[in-house]
Amino acid sequence: MGKTIEADGQRFRVVGVVKNVPFFRLVPFADIWVPIGTSKSDSYKREFVGNFMSLILAKSRSDLPRIREEFQAALTRAESELPDPRTFQHLHGGAETLFESVSRGLLGENLEESRPGLLLAIVGLFMLLFMLLPAINLVNLNVSRIMERASEIGVRKAFGASSRTLVGQFVTENLVLTLIGGAIGLAGSEGVLHALNTSGLVPYAQFHVNLRIFGDGLLLAVFFGVLSGVWPAWRMSRLHPVEALRMRTR
Repeated sequence: MGKTIEADGQRFRVVGVVKNVPFFRLVPFADIWVPIGTSKSDSYKREFVGNFMSLILAKSRSDLPRIREEFQAALTRAESELPDPRTFQHLHGGAETLFESVSRGLLGENLEESRPGLLLAIVGLFMLLFMLLPAINLVNLNVSRIMERASEIGVRKAFGASSRTLVGQFVTENLVLTLIGGAIGLAGSEGVLHALNTSGLVPYAQFHVNLRIFGDGLLLAVFFGVLSGVWPAWRMSRLHPVEALRMRTR
């Protein structure tokens, strides 16, 4: 702090130090932050088209609606002060999150129209379709696994076990296996992310397990795990004890 450094032929005095962020965060990433007034050209004062991006600091997401209103009001004022209406007549822009910006670029028809809800629905649909194939494979795997225990099912039904009891047993087993797989996945993810952070492959990498995202993924895995176990368990629980024992002998 207080020392001077030289960059791009100019000398700057250090007035603050910010925490490093990964370089793939396009807007907040920089090796050095300098006042815009130190630019070698003042064209930014006259030009309305450029690649400028800004950061908006908000205490919480509840402040975003008021920030957007203030931004649009400032944009309207700037539009009324255009120096040459023959060159530019309208200014387009918006205060938006990164996800909203992506949805606007992919799905929006103009610069003010972002569709985060539609993009989220599309992502969710592809996610469900992606999970459908593993779910079908799990159903086939559970059918094979339960058929191997046909004699156990036959004996338990012969001693009075109800279909509900058998379904509950096999679904619980499937749920326990899913949770064990989730725990292994969490440990593996933490190990891989730690290796990336220490490898130097990604400059300023700060990868950490997002417990909320992991929890959502685990709930999704539990849902498909239960779903893939209910039908095979119900099918086998409906077998007559004699048929179950015969399946085992065959």
